[in-house]
Amino acid sequence: MNRARFAVALAAGVLAAGAPAAARAHDVHPQHAVAATAPAPAKVVLRGEPLLDQTGKRVRLADDVIADRIAIVNFIYTTCTTVCPVASATFQQLQGKLGTALGKEVVLVSISVDPLRDTPERMHEYAARYQARAGWTWLTGAKPDVDAVLRGFGAYTPNYEDHPAMVLVGDAGGWTRFLGFPSVDQLLGRVQALRVARENKGKVAQHGY
Repeated sequence: MNRARFAVALAAGVLAAGAPAAARAHDVHPQHAVAATAPAPAKVVLRGEPLLDQTGKRVRLADDVIADRIAIVNFIYTTCTTVCPVASATFQQLQGKLGTALGKEVVLVSISVDPLRDTPERMHEYAARYQARAGWTWLTGAKPDVDAVLRGFGAYTPNYEDHPAMVLVGDAGGWTRFLGFPSVDQLLGRVQALRVARENKGKVAQHGY
């Protein structure tokens, strides 16, 4: 079984068994061992430091990657062999569920917590394991710049192996943090809620009420 298929199978098992099973599977990274908790509002600051995507292109997170779209963001490092592949496999399932909305209304963003090792070339190779399509961006860059971006999400830790397992979903209207291992349906549910909020806001702007 190749790595991508193994990761998908592992993700399916984790999502079926629940977060505690994933926690037990990754004892070497204690901060990953976080039980799934209820989503909560999060204060996010989208920093302007330049980053590099998986093709080596210089980009800025707010302007070039997210822009006016809904973003689903997670945090990985390519040498992780347990929980990070699960997180990436979840995103692989998400991109399939999003269909044509991926890259247009919604973007997936995976940010390295180990930029000293995760070069664009490594990120590109890692992304290929999950058949990442346009609309799913993998980000790395100079460590001070990446660290600043991680701090903006509340995802920075001095030791990258101790980074918390979490996913953030949001747009200009606000962000929600999922600690632990949210399911594909949970994440899609939050995306749909943001879509509805955007539609309602558009109606108010159009009709003035």
